Amino acid sequence: MAYNLAMKNNELTDEQKRIIENKGTEPPFSGEYNDFFKEGTYACARCDNPLYSWEAKFKSGCGWPAFDDEIPGAVKHVPDADGTRIEIACANCGAHLGHVFEGEELTPKNTRHCVNSLSIKFVPKEN
Repeated sequence: MAYNLAMKNNELTDEQKRIIENKGTEPPFSGEYNDFFKEGTYACARCDNPLYSWEAKFKSGCGWPAFDDEIPGAVKHVPDADGTRIEIACANCGAHLGHVFEGEELTPKNTRHCVNSLSIKFVPKEN
């Protein structure tokens, strides 16, 4: 899978590198965006690629930011090495975002993108 790393490569903290580059996970209920519900867009922390609209965000109770839809073409779905879960990654740079789950009936779309707060950054809606 080819990614466009030339587009932008933001400076990452060591913890962001652990999650984004090494497919780590932040502790549940610790992320900045878990209980954050403002109008705007969530972009990739590494390359600024827009990933999720605030309208797709919902309170799932899982401990991580949850979205029931992505911006079309922004997120790649890739089976984990063991095949038990589906990893989600930025379609532009390949940054690890988290995992996607289906069939939980939490929203009408029946999908939950479980995203690490450190993998994304919030861009407020302009007035």
